[in-house]
Amino acid sequence: MCRWAAYSGQEVFLEDIVTSPCHSLIAQSHCAQEAKSPTNGDGFGLAWYGDRPEPGLYRDILPAWSDPNLISLCRQIRSPLFLAHIRASTGGATSRANCHPFVSGRWSFIHNGQIGGFERIRRSLENAIPDELYDQKQGTTDSELFFLLMLDEGLDADPRGAALRATGRVIDAANRAGIEPSLKLTAAFSDGRSLFAIRYATDDHAPTLYTGEMRGGAGRCLVSEPFDREGGNWQAVAQSSFVTVADGAMSIQPFVPSFKGLALAG
Repeated sequence: MCRWAAYSGQEVFLEDIVTSPCHSLIAQSHCAQEAKSPTNGDGFGLAWYGDRPEPGLYRDILPAWSDPNLISLCRQIRSPLFLAHIRASTGGATSRANCHPFVSGRWSFIHNGQIGGFERIRRSLENAIPDELYDQKQGTTDSELFFLLMLDEGLDADPRGAALRATGRVIDAANRAGIEPSLKLTAAFSDGRSLFAIRYATDDHAPTLYTGEMRGGAGRCLVSEPFDREGGNWQAVAQSSFVTVADGAMSIQPFVPSFKGLALAG
């Protein structure tokens, strides 16, 4: 499973979250404490927002702990909203195209989790995506495909609804294939104005998600696991939750997908 962090608030240096804290994302890349594996060495990526509507994007296949460019960039870049991800592959080659974040227009997306039985349902999910979105696909991961499903379900106008409908499509595809639906979805995404996150799993064992304020009240972080356990005001986000951070305020709504509930094929 992967680790990630996202931030929204006053401009801060990316290093304040990604590289400098005692349990930063770089530390988590080789010593995660709340993941199945402590090592997340299959690449990393950053998406940050500035003066342009679309995010800047930097991704590489090196482990985060071994890339000096990452440390330099994080020391120099200030942003009011950014997403950072370190990858532990559950499928798909170690390639730049498979590293998070995934970006489309002004949207960016990161994910920790997986679609169970993906190879059994991948083709049906891909076939349902319109050409203009499918042509954006660069990699082979279930995470990128889920992002495209959300875009197809109207992410621009209705972020929570789009995520709910995309989740329902994955569950329905599994039912049609005659396999038990299995989806773990702890994800964050942004349009450059608001920051959203989901914690959900079909088996009620979703990967971890925490929220906390930066010291001094500069902004709010959403993270897979806290990057500073001493003095941090971290709160675990409950299962089946949808988080919105906008204009300095955070709200949490239920995230309970509806689906067709087709009987499993015998």
